[in-house]
Amino acid sequence: MKDTPQSILIVDDDPKLRDLLARYLGKENFMVDTAGDAVAMDAYLAKQRPDLIILDLMLPGEDGLSIARRLRAAGDIPLLMLSARGEEVDRIVGLEMGADDYLPKPFNPRELLARIRAVLRRRDVPTTQPVQDDRKLYRFGPFTLDLTMQRLLRDGAEVEITAGDLALLEAFAEHPNRLLSRDQLVDMIKGYERSPFDRSVDVRVTRLRRKVEPDTANPVFIRTVWGKGYMFTPQGDQVPA
Repeated sequence: MKDTPQSILIVDDDPKLRDLLARYLGKENFMVDTAGDAVAMDAYLAKQRPDLIILDLMLPGEDGLSIARRLRAAGDIPLLMLSARGEEVDRIVGLEMGADDYLPKPFNPRELLARIRAVLRRRDVPTTQPVQDDRKLYRFGPFTLDLTMQRLLRDGAEVEITAGDLALLEAFAEHPNRLLSRDQLVDMIKGYERSPFDRSVDVRVTRLRRKVEPDTANPVFIRTVWGKGYMFTPQGDQVPA
């Protein structure tokens, strides 16, 4: 028996692009629905939840950034944003709103497919998976990063976190007390766009700090090494020997 196809909702006001992407992703074994604006998207979401939403930044009526903020406040559906402008500021703002990834138009459908799979791969872990003794766990402060279950816990309670932020935390956790440059972090986060002077890592770090730092103004777990990058110190404010 074949696995049930994962579902994608495309929210874009360009009917030709919606049709092209729907046909292309359909051939890649995804179930695809489309919406031309926020109203149509809300009507769809009232009935069902997709595995991922592809959201255009420039929409009639409610714009993509406003929609992204609303979607992230309401839940954790993976979100991939598109923009015809492709400016770095748009990407940064999109990530700040909670997008898991960002792709400027025009783009190669194969690149979009790779990004979709990268985001879904981090979310495609069954919540009913039995607990195993060999789970890959990292503990710091009150937090436990469970990479087998792809989740972050604080004192045993699950923390809502995007796939992109979880991937960044994984990169840090696997390289504790080590200086990591922005380029190294971009290389470690698979499936994300790399461009010269890319500052999206800084946005992701800022967003991750809001989840794990007791005081974002004085971070103890994800420290900035000015001019060089970042260092993850799981011991927090305790200086390692």
